[in-house]
Amino acid sequence: MTQHHLKRLVVLRHAKAAWPLGVDDIDRPLAERGHADAPAAGAWLAKHGVVPDFILCSVALRTRQTCTWVCEQLGDKAPTPKLETGLYAASAARMLSVVNHVPETVRTLLVIAHMPGVQDLVLRLASRDSDQDAYMDAASHFPTAGLAVLEVEGPWAELDGQDARLTRFAVPRGKRH
Repeated sequence: MTQHHLKRLVVLRHAKAAWPLGVDDIDRPLAERGHADAPAAGAWLAKHGVVPDFILCSVALRTRQTCTWVCEQLGDKAPTPKLETGLYAASAARMLSVVNHVPETVRTLLVIAHMPGVQDLVLRLASRDSDQDAYMDAASHFPTAGLAVLEVEGPWAELDGQDARLTRFAVPRGKRH
């Protein structure tokens, strides 16, 4: 793979959400821990130079709040996120169809969504030459605020299965008060 044509797909599971009584799933807010971990995810991206130029975010409140914290950490490098109805409660196949419509000008794409879709998508896309530790971590547990970084060589529209190299899996955690 040549660095020049390499793109990155970052798949982030929203931070820890609360379960308030009488609140619809789509309206569940972040829990206190989520408000600590979401900025840590953004800080991890900034520290490792994985700054998205395009963000697709599920319309659920917890993903939108996660996105806000991530963008705050990225500062003026953060692009304006695009809310995507198709990412809410989506299967890996549905999430992939959303990614397949991303413009080719996008070099680093951040997708913020939900389990089990995020884990299934990462495992579906991970090629045989993926980092084995990252693959095993993503396969065994994909906790809240977990993020996977994949390298993509071909067009977004052709991304399908085992054609992206999983290079990193991280679970950034914020300070507990």
